[in-house]
Amino acid sequence: MGVPQMMLALAYRAEFMKEALEKSQTITDNMVSILGSFDHRLSALETAMRPTQIRTHSIRRAHENIDKTLKSAEGILSQFDQTRKAEAKILRGPHEDLETYLEAIEQLKATVKFFSSNKNFKSSDGVVHHANQLLAKAISKLQEEFNTLLSNYSKPVEPDRLFDCLPNSLRPSSASDKHQGEGGNKHSSEQQKSLETAIYTLPTLIPPRVVPLLHDLALQMAQAGHQQQLFRIYRDTRASVLEQSLKKLGVERLTKDDVQRMQWEVLEAKIGNWIHYMRIAVKLLFSAEKKICDQILEGIESLRDPCFADVTVNSVSVLLSFGDAIAKSKRSPEKLFVLLDMYEIMRELRSEFELVFGSKACMEMRESAFNLTIRLAQTAQETFVDFEEAVERDATKTAVLDGTVHPLTSYVINYVKFLFDYQSTVKQLFQELESTDPEGQLAAVTTRIMQALQTNLDGKSKQYRDPALTQLFLMNNIHYIVRSVRRSEAKDMLGDDWVQIHRRIVQQHANQYKRISWAKILQCLTVQGESSGSSGLSRAMVKDRFKTFNSQFEELYTRQAQWTVPDSELRESLRLAVAEVLLPAYRSFIKRCAPMIDGGKTPNKYVRYTPEDLERMLNEFFDGKTYNEQKRNRKRRAASLFGWKCRCLLLSIPK
Repeated sequence: MGVPQMMLALAYRAEFMKEALEKSQTITDNMVSILGSFDHRLSALETAMRPTQIRTHSIRRAHENIDKTLKSAEGILSQFDQTRKAEAKILRGPHEDLETYLEAIEQLKATVKFFSSNKNFKSSDGVVHHANQLLAKAISKLQEEFNTLLSNYSKPVEPDRLFDCLPNSLRPSSASDKHQGEGGNKHSSEQQKSLETAIYTLPTLIPPRVVPLLHDLALQMAQAGHQQQLFRIYRDTRASVLEQSLKKLGVERLTKDDVQRMQWEVLEAKIGNWIHYMRIAVKLLFSAEKKICDQILEGIESLRDPCFADVTVNSVSVLLSFGDAIAKSKRSPEKLFVLLDMYEIMRELRSEFELVFGSKACMEMRESAFNLTIRLAQTAQETFVDFEEAVERDATKTAVLDGTVHPLTSYVINYVKFLFDYQSTVKQLFQELESTDPEGQLAAVTTRIMQALQTNLDGKSKQYRDPALTQLFLMNNIHYIVRSVRRSEAKDMLGDDWVQIHRRIVQQHANQYKRISWAKILQCLTVQGESSGSSGLSRAMVKDRFKTFNSQFEELYTRQAQWTVPDSELRESLRLAVAEVLLPAYRSFIKRCAPMIDGGKTPNKYVRYTPEDLERMLNEFFDGKTYNEQKRNRKRRAASLFGWKCRCLLLSIPK
């Protein structure tokens, strides 16, 4: 019973759901019908509204076009207004207000750009043409203004201003020194080091307030395509001023022929000045010119370096041509040290040349400076060889009659001393010419010069007829050489062995002098080997010995008192060496032989000199005394001898 009831209940529920679904479908159909009628009505409404929408959109677009047109018109009117104002400024010229004038040019450029990009405007072409005409006038006036401004503020730098820019050590001490340069200054390595670290102050070539204006003008001219006009104006103005500055300083163009015609004193002074001018030109004028050129032509890369090169090329040429003329002129020994000075300044300025003239446009000037440095080094090296040969071949016939130091010796020694003052420069020079051992090369040069001098002195010594004077001459000169070397830096270069060898040579010449001069006279005082009397000599022989001694000694005194040994120590040493052999022999001879003739009528005829007289007379040897001085000395000795004879006579009387 339970199952059928459940089936009935399910059937009842299914029937209920069916009826509900049928009612829902009916409602849905009714809603679809209603909505369909709404869609139809909306379509009709949309169709009715479309014309209104189209008109509204057209009106909106018209408003937008009107706004755009008004804005365009406003922009065009603004351009016209700005152009009118710019034209007024252009017509007034740049003299009153350069900055405003430049702003007007920029405005004209903006106007041209605006109308060139808006060709659809009816008046665009006319406006562009008018603006370009104004721009052409403006740039032309700018060019005139640039020329005027640059010319008015470009003035030659007075020498006094340049001297004030130098370090204190290089400033002239007085007005009279300002054009003397360095020709008379003694060279030293310490001075050179101080110059390398010295501080220079660049001169002001153009007032700083004017430089920005010139830069703006130059930039406008370059942008307007007037680069060539800008180049020409700048080059002509600045080059002329630079040349005038150098001319006021004293720089002049000299050729090789001009140099050859000059007397040495004049040329030496000009070389000293040239060294001074080179330092001022490179460290001050050219460096300042480079700075001002970079500032004015900043941003115009195509013109900056070529312009600086053209401004300086003639001035550099004038300076280097003088150095080149010296390097190519006839070589002579006295030019060596000025050549070294010139070489030294070129080396000192090499880094500045590389810095200031470092661009490709300046390559030719840079190479000219380097080539001059090498040429000066080569000429100096060739002068070493010339000097060595000149010393060896010196054929001066004027002999020094008193046997003193020959002028050639003092000249060569002073030359070598100066050479060692420059030894740092000379070593650099040898190294520049690819020497692997510059110090050894300097030592070799010095040794060869010394050897050439000794060879020449040997030849000159043969001019003397008196062999004793030959030895004295060689002794004096070699001693002078040795003493000078010992007191100079040449000693370290030549070495102790060289010094000792030549000291022995001096002693050898001194010994030879003593042997030649005094051997014969000493024989007169020798009594050994004689077989007569207690002394081995007869009275007649003693008289003859005294006469011979007196004659020979007086002859030696007359001649050798006129000879000279200029070194006091060597002179005293030589006198002492003679006295050590002569005086003991004379005293012994007088002691043994004088009593044999004292009883005669005229004993002082034979015994003319006391040992003290001989000692005093020996002390007058090598003093370079004249004949009259000797005559006065002889009178004094005669009086002294008379007194001595009287004393001897009194002593001989028996008490």
